[in-house]
Amino acid sequence: MKKILEVSTKPSKIMAIDASTNSLAFSVFIDNDLHSFGKIKFAGNTPYDKVLDACRKTSAFIKHYDVEAIVIEHTVFMNSPKTAADLALVQGSLLGAAGLEGVRSIRSVAPITWQNFIGNKKMSKEESLAIRREFPGKSDSWYKTYERQLRKEKTIHFIDVQYSKEVSDNDVADAIAIGHYAINNWDRLTR
Repeated sequence: MKKILEVSTKPSKIMAIDASTNSLAFSVFIDNDLHSFGKIKFAGNTPYDKVLDACRKTSAFIKHYDVEAIVIEHTVFMNSPKTAADLALVQGSLLGAAGLEGVRSIRSVAPITWQNFIGNKKMSKEESLAIRREFPGKSDSWYKTYERQLRKEKTIHFIDVQYSKEVSDNDVADAIAIGHYAINNWDRLTR
């Protein structure tokens, strides 16, 4: 087993991750340039099958790119304890693969932190009220979903403009934005 050696200076090869229970959206930055991005889907019929597949695929990916550091989106509160537990299993698997492959640094960032950095702040009360006026009579759930979708589109637009890339998958856009935050704020990431 390779030992993780924490680095204080920003590494040249950083992999940013937006993980879910079914996939890993990633971006790879080499010398501050966006080199690669995409999504790796996990196979399996049970959460444990998916965790094993996630570990295998992440290990091979890290080895292929010789990743020095990983930045992962810090988990946030979820209404579903089962989803939270399954996500914890997947993230543990990903980080375990990183340790086995000798990744030198693992850091995290809260979603609101990188979102604010790219100018995608939480909607103001005025913006939320404007949406309610434009689409009256909808449920609270509908408004929350609509606002979430608008913010996802805003992140995609940021990536399209900032990196001249057409990204249609919001998870992949999030992974690129996480990487963008990391290359610009390495010392602010949580260890």
